[in-house]
Amino acid sequence: MHSKERGLLTLMCACVVLVVGMVAAINLAVPMLAASDLHPSASSLVWIVDTYVIVFACLVIPGGAAGDRFGRKGVLLAGLGLFAAGTLLSAVAPDVVLLLAGRAVTGAGAAAVLPNSLAVLLHAVPARRRPATIATWASMTGIGGVAGNAGGGLVLASGSWRSLFAVAVPIALTAAALVARLVPVSSRHDRRLDPFAAILLIAASVALLVGIVQGPEAGWGSPVVVTGFAGAAVLFAAWTLRELKARHPLLDPRLFRIAGLRSACLGMTTIFFGMFALFYVNASFLQYAKGFGVLGTGLGIIPLTVPIVLGGRHAGLLTRRAGLTATVVLAFAFVGGGLLGLSTSDTQTPYAGYAAWLVVTGIGVTLALPALSGVIAGSLPPAQAGVATGLQATTREFGSALGVAVIGTVLTARFAAALPPDARGAHTVAEALARTSHAPEVVSAFVAGADAGLRAVGVAVLVLGALVAADAWRHRS
Repeated sequence: MHSKERGLLTLMCACVVLVVGMVAAINLAVPMLAASDLHPSASSLVWIVDTYVIVFACLVIPGGAAGDRFGRKGVLLAGLGLFAAGTLLSAVAPDVVLLLAGRAVTGAGAAAVLPNSLAVLLHAVPARRRPATIATWASMTGIGGVAGNAGGGLVLASGSWRSLFAVAVPIALTAAALVARLVPVSSRHDRRLDPFAAILLIAASVALLVGIVQGPEAGWGSPVVVTGFAGAAVLFAAWTLRELKARHPLLDPRLFRIAGLRSACLGMTTIFFGMFALFYVNASFLQYAKGFGVLGTGLGIIPLTVPIVLGGRHAGLLTRRAGLTATVVLAFAFVGGGLLGLSTSDTQTPYAGYAAWLVVTGIGVTLALPALSGVIAGSLPPAQAGVATGLQATTREFGSALGVAVIGTVLTARFAAALPPDARGAHTVAEALARTSHAPEVVSAFVAGADAGLRAVGVAVLVLGALVAADAWRHRS
């Protein structure tokens, strides 16, 4: 590989690490945000995490299509600019509303960066080096999570939650300057965009999360929750009809008639559902229950990534030898079992025991991702490789958002019910500690909520994994 190509690959990988790392890093700041002068509610904390992820998920395919239509370099530059603007707004936000707006803008920028970083590479490297280039680029999505936790912990250890966003601004602007200098201009394609379809998909996803997130505070039968679920059903139906009628849909719903593709997308969503539910709880658990500092918390998730780093290259060999069905069964058993094992942790559990369950979960992730990615890529012809990449990104980010929403909802409901009498009515640890002098009881209530959330997510992963494995078995025979 020539030095110019190597430099371009490094730059595009850095862009991926930046946008994916922000998904993981924000979880470390949740305790700081809860105790900040913004005074966010428990549901607001979930939205602060999820707004970025859901906009990212819903716009990543339109972001790739925009690159095809208007030029990958230009859209990549626009994405980095939006990312910088969104993180700057988040850093200076005086209230929760503007912080959420900043997170949404940042997510839109990330959705433009991720697909076009790969498209730029595929345009710039010779055909014989594309498989290795794609593999390197794809590995950055995993490394981004590690970098987000470790780097985020380092930044937060020396500043407030605002510093997490502030430090991303010069990084994004530096990346944009390098893109302007190093990235070649690629050809454009006359591909029609449908912004209304993208808006429908975002609105449907947000409505679904409103129903899930607001349930514990507003009540499951409250107008806002019922309207959220009903609105999600109507908006998803409207989006489906819109895409079915489109001559060139951004994401053709008919693709999900392909059974292997459908189940693999469900599997990818489920794996990231479990992973990011864990990320959301892990950051607060290690700080509140174990007394870790924010840097130690960022490093505390690393055992999860050890199997991914060491075993990722060998997972494909296991799939070829044991078969897809056996690999999928093992993967979901490890992920679901690991989450259930983590749900037994409390303030007395040694970190070594906690870390062991993280490794178990990481083994499952290591087995699942290559197998499911291979099915998604193999279910579509080479001409639709971009659609396969977009589907993987969309299912990953949507699963992440859903995992945070579900575990946040279960945690809040159990936490509020387990609080001591003089702290009843509080929905966050910071709020409860301000109302009572019984700090150990508040921490115990949080641990009970975290354990309940992990149990619920672990069971969901096992059930959904069984459906994915059953579908793989049917198509095997």
